[in-house]
Amino acid sequence: MKVLWLAAHPDPRSLNGSLYGEGVRFLEEQGHEVRTSDLYAMGWNPVVSAADFSHGQGGPSQGGGPLPHGQGERLVVGSAAEEAVRRGTLSPDILAEHEKLSWADTLIVQFPLWWYGMPAILKGWFDRVFVRGFAFGIHDAQGRQLRYGEGALAGKRAMVVVSAGAREASLGARGINGELGDLLFPLQHGTLWYAGIDVLPPLLVHGADRVDAAAYEAHADALRRRLKDLPHTRPIPFRHQNGGDYDENLVLRPALSPHTTGLAVHHRAEDEDGTPPPGARQGH
Repeated sequence: MKVLWLAAHPDPRSLNGSLYGEGVRFLEEQGHEVRTSDLYAMGWNPVVSAADFSHGQGGPSQGGGPLPHGQGERLVVGSAAEEAVRRGTLSPDILAEHEKLSWADTLIVQFPLWWYGMPAILKGWFDRVFVRGFAFGIHDAQGRQLRYGEGALAGKRAMVVVSAGAREASLGARGINGELGDLLFPLQHGTLWYAGIDVLPPLLVHGADRVDAAAYEAHADALRRRLKDLPHTRPIPFRHQNGGDYDENLVLRPALSPHTTGLAVHHRAEDEDGTPPPGARQGH
């Protein structure tokens, strides 16, 4: 595999930092190629701005021609990004991440769960890197948008490694913190799957605030096992947008999963073996 490991924790001495190092070492020992984006160590800028889209565009005096958006004009991020991709004027730090993503066939996204979401620096990585014209905005010959299982990043795989201070059961289907798949739905379905990336079941590092030596070794062993099985792990069976499951308004057809509630309706009701997909919940 060619793996890009995307990590977001401010302290390399933390549980996340230790597991990040362990995971990279294990993959390399197994013969895989690994590149990394350790966002805090890189000093990654998470803030989208007009400067993201105008690198090298110095105006007529430098032969650059007009910018994707003019002086004083409203910045329309999607179209400015798409034009910058076409013209090759994206900021160098974004281009460097695009090169890593294009090289990789597998993406590991590792972070602590802060207030039910990603740290801001990681959200900003997706905001700046997953731009139109690179990660989405691709159309087929009929003009349909290729997204949710299709698109520019189709063929790649991703796995989320997320730590939480909560107990494992409290992130289950009846846990007070909400079911983990629901909490990760914006990232796993709305970002990765949207861009065409197959998403593997996540790895939860639970009880992160109470880890002793024995618990750390258990978490490290679980990570090693998941990484070893990564090439053969079946992805979460999210539905394809253009596979016929959704109507012209992108609403799931009434006959599909009629008794399933919540976000699990966007999982296929049965996979190729006829086995209920992981995380599916049945309503009564």
